[in-house]
Amino acid sequence: MATASKYQTIADDVLRGVGGAENVASVTHCATRLRFRLHDRDRADKAAVEATPGVITVVEAGGQFQVVIGNTVNNVFEAISTRGVTTEAAASGGFLARAIDLITSIFTPFLWVLAGTGLLKALLAVVVKVSPDWAASGAYAILFSAADAIFQFLPILLAITAAKRFKANLYVSVAIACALLYSATIAVIPGPDGATLTLDGFASGGGELTFFGIPVVMISYLSAVIPTILAVYAQSHLERLLNRFFPEALRNFLTPMVTVAVIVPLTFLAIGPVSDLVGRGLSSGINWLWELSPLVGGLLMGALWQVFVIFGVHWGFVPVMLQDVVTNGYSLLTGPLFAAVLAQSGATAAVFLKTRNRDLKGVAGPATISAFLAGITEPAIYGVTLRLKKPFIYACIGGAVGGAIAAAGGSAAEGFVLPGAITLTSALNVGNFTLQLVGSALAIGIAFALTMTLGFTDIPNPPATDETPAGAGTGAGATGAAAAPTAGAALGSASGGTATATLTGTRVLEVLAPVAGAAVPLTAVPDAVFSSGALGAGAAVVPSDGRVVAPVDAEVLSVLPHAYGLRTAEGVELLVHIGIDTVQMAGAGFAPAVAAGSSVRAGDLLAEVDLAAVRAAGHDTSTVVVVTGGVEADAVRPAAEGRVSTGDALLRVSV
Repeated sequence: MATASKYQTIADDVLRGVGGAENVASVTHCATRLRFRLHDRDRADKAAVEATPGVITVVEAGGQFQVVIGNTVNNVFEAISTRGVTTEAAASGGFLARAIDLITSIFTPFLWVLAGTGLLKALLAVVVKVSPDWAASGAYAILFSAADAIFQFLPILLAITAAKRFKANLYVSVAIACALLYSATIAVIPGPDGATLTLDGFASGGGELTFFGIPVVMISYLSAVIPTILAVYAQSHLERLLNRFFPEALRNFLTPMVTVAVIVPLTFLAIGPVSDLVGRGLSSGINWLWELSPLVGGLLMGALWQVFVIFGVHWGFVPVMLQDVVTNGYSLLTGPLFAAVLAQSGATAAVFLKTRNRDLKGVAGPATISAFLAGITEPAIYGVTLRLKKPFIYACIGGAVGGAIAAAGGSAAEGFVLPGAITLTSALNVGNFTLQLVGSALAIGIAFALTMTLGFTDIPNPPATDETPAGAGTGAGATGAAAAPTAGAALGSASGGTATATLTGTRVLEVLAPVAGAAVPLTAVPDAVFSSGALGAGAAVVPSDGRVVAPVDAEVLSVLPHAYGLRTAEGVELLVHIGIDTVQMAGAGFAPAVAAGSSVRAGDLLAEVDLAAVRAAGHDTSTVVVVTGGVEADAVRPAAEGRVSTGDALLRVSV
């Protein structure tokens, strides 16, 4: 009872601090934080909440008032839920935050498929340039169909994800999308010469298409983006109305029948033509602005694109780019992005050559290759350039110059691709490809040269580890670690990877890396609560694969798809948090392998995570390991920086 009273007291104090239960639109929680959506932010007293015993700190981000509690957050959340507040996540915040959230939820599930098929189209374009006759072959036709089909039938994918977002009947949404595509693919109406035509072909051939006497302005629904999303949105509202009206025994078939019979004609009559005008207007507006000053447009996109990516704002450009691709076959917004991405590879390559830190060099080498070839910049940004700050700025400068040059030549990618060296060929047929190559090369060169000449504050190599016995000096074999492990260390290493050693009477608990990747200090994590040490001391790993294992022998205290609370036999409590702000993914892309109350040995699988899905959702993939209880913060010391494998020491904790 005392424990319950303690959490209820914290809950009540927090509720008073945020302006009372009536000021809470909704509240949810992740591994360490209560995440409030407030009706009126001005009624919340941040200082009072931070002063509440049991509260670590308060963070405001993404339209949320986040109260950091720590490992006991679930207990406080349960106490708050008894006070009549809504405990469901609700979309709120400013218009931009809501719009980005909407776009992200609809486009991210299939974004990597678009990128992969876009890359295939780019490679086919290269082959045709080299051997034009091959374009008439059956092999080319089949491969081009494989690459282009998803763009033509994009409404089906949009219907699936939009249905999930708007809580509509998924299969009815697909039926509506198929009806839209049907109008451009299947012949159903006799033309002037008696031949059966598609609805689109009939209208474009001069036929007067009407619906019960109402003229229909027919557009092509192949690749349609905005009409599909709006049609599913209208469907979701109509379904709710019909389900309230129809008896339960009839609604299973009457609701889909009426919905399809209403939404499809409504789309042909109004939603499609209006949204087509809006989409074409956006595309024309971008082209007009680009014609006024392509240099400025390209400079801004080249300079700021990676900044947009870091903050997740880049999602706002995705539907505009796709609409451009639908309307024109390309998007001018994509032209400067090659320079923006490739500049990061230039800066990272310079860090690789210039740094004296062995671990940083180990991160920079592979990161350069992935950024240059595939356009995957996360390892370069979070492991190298942003971590060192100045190289990231140099890369933005290079991207600005290169982007301006590419935009001046009217360069753009055909289709939707991830910008990188491999996909540069997607810009072969739009604008001046030579200027695209010049701009990209200059972006790399400027970022590389500035990093090499102006430099950066290098990270020193780590000092000798704690296993070095006093007085070991520089004897034979002593290279920053003990020449031979102590007996205690050897014993610990043989016990499942949770190493303990005896050093002048102090036992040392080794916390191993839960993922393979690049180890970085906690201060490099792009989250104020973690980087400030408010939750405790620790370290992070920018992962190279999605297999997450237990870093110690421990009892599993709590399991969220993206975060795991552990407690060792010594009473040390740890949090393994996969990605930053990944609670917003609601478990999508995460596959837990353990349950609360179970026991794990170091190296046992905790979870598997789809890192591509995390990146596509706009989240940092850094996996954080924080010691949240059982010892003081000064008892925790980093044990590695740079490339690590699962099982390598990440932290050493004096217990």
